[in-house]
Order: sequence, then C-alpha cells, then structure tokens
Amino acid sequence: MTTATRSRTYLSVLVVLGLSHLLNDLMQSLIPAAYPILKQAYALDFVQIGMITLTFQISGALLQPLIGMVTDRHPAPYSPVVGMMFTLSGLVSLAFAAGYAMILASVALIGIGSSIFHPEATRMARYAAGGRQGLAQGIFQVGGQAGGALGPVLAALIIVPWGQPSLAWFALGALLAMLLLTWIGSKQRAISAEFAALRARGSRGVDVAVHAPLTIGIGLVVLTLLMFTKNAYSESFRSFYTFYLIERFGLSIPAAQMMLFVFLFASAVGVLIGGIIGDRIGRYRIIWISVLGPLPLTLILPHADLFWTGVLTILINLIMASAFASILLYAMDLLPNRIGLIGGLFYGLNFGLGGVAAGGLGMLADSYGVEAVYRFCAFLPLMGLLAWFLPRLDGGGTRAPH
Repeated sequence: MTTATRSRTYLSVLVVLGLSHLLNDLMQSLIPAAYPILKQAYALDFVQIGMITLTFQISGALLQPLIGMVTDRHPAPYSPVVGMMFTLSGLVSLAFAAGYAMILASVALIGIGSSIFHPEATRMARYAAGGRQGLAQGIFQVGGQAGGALGPVLAALIIVPWGQPSLAWFALGALLAMLLLTWIGSKQRAISAEFAALRARGSRGVDVAVHAPLTIGIGLVVLTLLMFTKNAYSESFRSFYTFYLIERFGLSIPAAQMMLFVFLFASAVGVLIGGIIGDRIGRYRIIWISVLGPLPLTLILPHADLFWTGVLTILINLIMASAFASILLYAMDLLPNRIGLIGGLFYGLNFGLGGVAAGGLGMLADSYGVEAVYRFCAFLPLMGLLAWFLPRLDGGGTRAPH
C-alpha cells in the first residue's frame, strides 16, 4: 500500500493529546485527593463527600453527549481550549471556597470544563491514529490516567502542607493545557481532511462498517452496563480508598494518598497495555479478560493485610483498566460516523455513572462503615458476564458479521 493510500499515524499529535489529557485529568483528580482536607475543614460526612463527587461527575456527564453531537455536525477544533477556561475558573474558586455550596459550584465548573474537552479531543485521537486505533486510544487515555494518578501525590506534597488555597497554583497547568490544545486545534483541519479522504478510498484503519440498528442498540447497552460496573468499582477507590486505609490500617493522610497514587498508576499502565494488546488479539477478548479477570482478587481484598492490599490494588486495577480503550473503540466501530457523540457519551458515562456510584457508596459507608464499601464492590465484576451479549464484530471490532 502506498503512502498516498495508507492511513498515517500522527504520533506527535497523539503524544501532545495525551499530555493535554494528563493535565486535564490531573486537575480533576485534585478534587478527590483533597477530600480528607475538605472533610476536616468543613466537618463533612461521607454523604456530603459523595455529593461532591456526584455534582462533579453529573456536571461533566450531562453536557458531553450533547457537545459530541454538535461537534459531529460542526467540528470545533478549539473547543477544548474553552473547556480548559472553565477548569481554570473552577480550580481558583475551589481554592478559596468559603463553604460547602461554593465547593459544589467549583467542582461543577471543573466538570463542565472536562465535558467540553473530551468529545473533540477523542475525535482528534481517532483521526490521528491511522490504522493503530488501540495504540492511539491507549496513549490518549494513559495521559488521562497518569494525570489522575499524579493528583494524590501532588496533594500529599503540596495541598496537605500548604492547605486548600494551594489549589490555585494548579491553574498554571490549565494555562499550559490551553497552549497545547491551541496547537492541536491548528493541526486538526488538515488531519481530519486526510482522514476523510482516506476513508472515502477504503484505506486500512479508517474503513467504515454499517451495522443493523438492533446490533448497535444491544452493543451500546451492554457496553454502558460494563462501563458502569468498572466505574462503580473504580469510584470506590477514588472517593473512599484513603479513608479505608486510614480507618483500617491507621495510615496518615499523605501515606494513604500515596497508596491511592499506586492504584491510579496501575490503571494508567493497564489502559496503555490493553490498547496495544487489543490491536493484536481483538477488543472482544480484552473486554472479557478485563471485566471478569479481577473477580477472585476483589473478593480477597477486604480480608487482606496492608501489604497484600497494596499488591491486590495494583493487580485489580491493572486488569480492570485494560478494557477502557477497547470499550470505547468497540462503540466507535458500532457508530463510526458519530465519534464526537461516542466520545462524549462514554466519557460522560465515566463521569455520570461514577457520580451515581459515589453517592450510593457514600450512603453505604455512613450506614455500615467504609469497609462495607469494599465488601459490596467485591461482587461487581460478576456483572462482566453481560459481555456474553456483545455483538461479535470481525477483526477485533471493525466489521459487522454477515
């Protein structure tokens, strides 16, 4: 296949996208990383902590599919820059929030910023990927996961010793992200035009399959339920893991936040590995491995000592995170002409479903203790059996079955 007809992979664009995603999700991750400080400063209970997460997640979830639908029809290469402006304002207002209501308003601004960022950034990752879609989504998502992992570390090093106002310092990250996203926006027109031309010629890596409405409907419902299962378990860590470690093992806040970093870093590695392997063995197999593989480990976790809690945390989230790229690409293969919608829908689901889970788990923690959260969540991987109902797409999810 000649260069004129081969789908090109823009690695430099993907790396900058990944770095932008890192900065975006780093600023998001400061919210749960600051929970112990906010809980102490404002005398919050676990339900209020869960409501902060719910507000943040819902504010991101509601707008993302709508923004994705709009940008599918009217691409907006610079819209992620606008989203970063919302994130910047939310960080500054959270740093100087005077009460609980202001905390909720601040995290809502950060959620809105993320909702504007993801749909168009996902589209750009798709266009820049060429024939290496799993690798591209792995790079893009590992940036987000790595940013999420850095939040607890920076909270331990900066926010704990310097207090809530130090959150404002991270506005510099938003400014850097705006510069990077402006450069990406300048590249998007040429790359998207090349993508469209190659797809029209039927080039490898950009071909489009047409699926029956029933196939699309079943696939999206199953993928949504699988996403909920993964998000509910992951949210138990993001919102309550530090409290679990402090309560059960007597760790200090910085030590518990470093353990949270280990969990989030394992997720970042899992996303990248899953994306690369998914290109080789197919998305369907990766999803099965990811959703059911952690079950024995999640059942053991509530009964483990501190050392084995750390080991199991790494293994569980390494496996569980490996399917996110495959789930997203599976959905894109079902609706290949609605990349913005799929990006907004599934990143929105990440926010919305995670927020719903956080609210419910917060009530469970208040009623029965934070350890009950992990005894309950241990059974969530059983919902991975729903993967049985996924429509089989040939070639790892690029063509509909005949």
